[in-house]
Amino acid sequence: MVSAIFALCDEYVSRYAALDPLYAAGRGIAGDFGAVTDLGPDGIAARAQLVNDTLHTLETLTAAGGLSDVGGGTTGGGDADRLAADHLRERLTAERDWHALDEPLRLLNAVYGPLRVISGNVEEARPAVEDAADWERTLARLAAVPVMLASWRAALALGLERGLPAARRQAVETALRADRLAGVDGAPVERLPGAAPTSSARGVHARLLAEYGDGPLAVPLAKAAEAAHAGYAELAGYLRDEYAPRATERDGVGARRYAVASRLALGADVDLLEAYDWAWAELHAVEAELASEAARVTGGSRDVDAAIAMLDATQYVEGADAYRGWLQERLDEAVDRLDGAQFDIAPPLRTIEARLLPVPGESGAFYLPPDERLTRPGRTFWGVADRGRFAVWAEQTTVCHEGVPGHHLQLGHVATSGERLSRFARCFGVSGHSEGWAVYAERLADELGWFSAPGTRLGTLRIRARQAARVVIDIGLHLDLPVPEPDAARHGPQWTFEVARDVLATRGRCVPHRLDTEVVRYCGRPGQATGYKLGERAWLAAREEARAREGAAFDLRRWHRDALDLGPVGLGLLPDALRGPRQAG
Repeated sequence: MVSAIFALCDEYVSRYAALDPLYAAGRGIAGDFGAVTDLGPDGIAARAQLVNDTLHTLETLTAAGGLSDVGGGTTGGGDADRLAADHLRERLTAERDWHALDEPLRLLNAVYGPLRVISGNVEEARPAVEDAADWERTLARLAAVPVMLASWRAALALGLERGLPAARRQAVETALRADRLAGVDGAPVERLPGAAPTSSARGVHARLLAEYGDGPLAVPLAKAAEAAHAGYAELAGYLRDEYAPRATERDGVGARRYAVASRLALGADVDLLEAYDWAWAELHAVEAELASEAARVTGGSRDVDAAIAMLDATQYVEGADAYRGWLQERLDEAVDRLDGAQFDIAPPLRTIEARLLPVPGESGAFYLPPDERLTRPGRTFWGVADRGRFAVWAEQTTVCHEGVPGHHLQLGHVATSGERLSRFARCFGVSGHSEGWAVYAERLADELGWFSAPGTRLGTLRIRARQAARVVIDIGLHLDLPVPEPDAARHGPQWTFEVARDVLATRGRCVPHRLDTEVVRYCGRPGQATGYKLGERAWLAAREEARAREGAAFDLRRWHRDALDLGPVGLGLLPDALRGPRQAG
């Protein structure tokens, strides 16, 4: 028997997946939902209506006593029901407020927006080994690309008609990325290790044709790839020639839109001015640590740039294949080190894949959790950004973030939780919660002594500096806040894109190949970049509160287990949820 709250959560996931097959494929939601997400006005309206209908039903259930007092033989019930209802309400309320501002009608988000999701959906969700039916699904997703691009254009056009333009920079950057996907710039596409090209086609999906070879779907796959690449090129032209001239020159979104975006990203209403001041202080503190660590690397000099140059010249691997191999070794090693020590890792999570992104010029890393049926392993994706040399001394922290004990452990734990968590919790998380855990995981690895190899602790401190810089840039740029003294004397008194770029480069010590992408990302997805550091702050505060409350009885392994068992929770709900029902009351 399923409780009323768990049944509502299950119904929402099924209905949402039918309205957004893109999301369903990426998250591995079980079921056949087709291949096309309507990104146009009708599809947007349908998803907004689902949010409103579900919130109405949720309030009806809770008002009528729909929260079961006991579990018994019921899936849900008791504390599980309350947690499921709180998470569902918090997420859908934030989503409702986002829709109320008509944000989907100006959604570009050049780095991780619809273009990234549409193109990535073709390959990232594929199984490790494909049979004929899997390739049919891949063909359907590939054929859906131009259809979805057209619907997205319709939404953007309506946004312009209603006076809701996105920033010009987001339009231009999205056009550039669309050209790369189409192969317009002539850049060769990354091929899978060992794969030989069997087609002269250019564009991001050419590697798929090479991988498939001469089977019965070769011709329809080639035609679908050609249409997809043409769709990317057509979108690029529209954005550059028609949309960008009517877009706004301002990169920041302003206080009203930012408050809604921040709540959607964090699952909490945050005192943004306090967070801004705190992050500046955190940045200054990390810079002092960086100088001390640089002295250890160089043998005396506190010059961080000199230490980085020394490590770049000695601690690296050559070639994309060697890089992927190094990443896979580190991911596997992390699982071996933690399983049975700080965590009990479920068998399906002991496998994690390292994959390279096929898009030329792309940088950064991200994680894709296992699907609902656990037939697809957790996967990390790494951009090579046209590099030939990879400074691995700086990558160990990101391995911990994306893999174990970071995203793979947390999001994978949710995927393997079965009916203990609601289906909504298994499929819809909170960025601040998951990114905060992943940054906490970086710090935990440091506490466990993982960063003992040459330069690795300098690498983790450099990432901490970037995470603090993200907060001051994101809040300062979008809210148009003054740069505080004495930092203003160094960078300028007011935030602009150029000031943000300077702060990220010189204070956040962002590597050159990621610099522009990072700042464009902050501008295009307001609020999300703050979740890393503010989320970590919430996790650390909760851990220290538990340690103080329990004293000598505090057990870190048990606390980790209980924290992962919660599943996703907004940062506003996290403290009470971690205290448990007895303490929280």
